[in-house]
Amino acid sequence: MRLQARRPGAPLLAALLAALVASCAGDGGPAPGPVTPGDLETLVVADPASGPGRAWDGVVEAVNQATLTAQTGGRVVEVAHDVGDRVAAGAVLVRLDAVEQQSAVDAALAGLRASEAAAREAEAEHARHLELARGRYVSQAQLERAQAARDAAVAARNAARAALARARQGAGYTVVRAPYEGIVARRQVEPGEAVAPGQPLATLFSPDALRIEVALPQAVAEAVREDPRASVQLSDGRTLAADEVVVFPAAEAATLTVRVRVGLPALAPAPAPGTLAKVRFPAAAGAAHPRIPATALVRRGEVVAAYVLGDGGLSLRQLRLGEAASGEVEVIAGLRAGETIAADPVAARQALVAARGGR
Repeated sequence: MRLQARRPGAPLLAALLAALVASCAGDGGPAPGPVTPGDLETLVVADPASGPGRAWDGVVEAVNQATLTAQTGGRVVEVAHDVGDRVAAGAVLVRLDAVEQQSAVDAALAGLRASEAAAREAEAEHARHLELARGRYVSQAQLERAQAARDAAVAARNAARAALARARQGAGYTVVRAPYEGIVARRQVEPGEAVAPGQPLATLFSPDALRIEVALPQAVAEAVREDPRASVQLSDGRTLAADEVVVFPAAEAATLTVRVRVGLPALAPAPAPGTLAKVRFPAAAGAAHPRIPATALVRRGEVVAAYVLGDGGLSLRQLRLGEAASGEVEVIAGLRAGETIAADPVAARQALVAARGGR
């Protein structure tokens, strides 16, 4: 047996809308007379094709963001900066215990000194054999053995120098520094913790270069490619023009969308990476629904409506809304471009009550 789906919320919404109209117009009596647009502050619903267009959600990300990891093992002895601190390039972020690494440096240094002494002795011995060979006091074989000993000693000295450089580099890994000026976004270790190579220590980002990536349908992306302009609304309400718009050359096979990278200019304060933002492209403006000021709405429970002025006078019409941005809301259903609405719902209600009381 097939059951027909019902919408249990529809009667409730209708009842709420009826109650809302009743509360605005009073009880009983004849219907109020027409209210002309001249009696109220009104506005005409604009054609969405001339508006800012649909907003696409994106996430702010830093162009330069790095998670610094341990390149040597050890115990954390200092975490110099906390989350939110701004640090200069080269500033110390984390310091590890360097006992083992310093011991390796000392051992490598001792090995280098020994190999240098051996190399000097071998070079002097080779020089003596070379002088004796000119007077034919030593054989050619003896000279060649002295030369081979010298070459081996020099090679050992060079290997010892490389070992010392490697040991010093390992000791340098115990001090983790900021690769560039930025803000500490995350602190991932505490003093006293033992860390292993590859373990994350801190995350740093530069607020001077930020961008947003959004995924667009292929048709919209091609329009944006021809007209690479965009406006951005940040989560704190600030609206700004994009610094640059880069459309990726290929679509993603899994989603059939094209990534678009929107660059942001330098901002103070800078939005934090990971926060949401809305991006509008003039090339895709025709895809939007009409938008009206949020102040023109009447809300009663689940019902959202607006006062509409038409040939029959003033009426309250239920609306279905979309996303809100910059003090405006998107009207998905209930209004058409070119219709006139009351800008102030309180004044519209008073005009409706006054018109009814004067009859």
